[in-house]
Amino acid sequence: MAAKKNVAVTPAFTGRNVSLSEISQASGIGIATLKKGLIAGAVDFGYAIPCGKGDQHRYYCPDRLVYLKTGYFNPNPEKQDTDSEAA
Repeated sequence: MAAKKNVAVTPAFTGRNVSLSEISQASGIGIATLKKGLIAGAVDFGYAIPCGKGDQHRYYCPDRLVYLKTGYFNPNPEKQDTDSEAA
């Protein structure tokens, strides 16, 4: 009898930038907290890139890194959860 192999199923990553609002909705952490965590380096599923003068930053959270650190993956990012709008 042949031994069965355990095969991990990983999603097809596209490198898209997962928005902070999407991560916030999935994790239950506020957007402001996510921004502060990315700037301070406390959360490690994305990058806070300084731009301009002062405290302005751009945030980049690649889908693969978000999946590896949080377990969240949305295979259809263009389809948003519209259950609340239908009610």
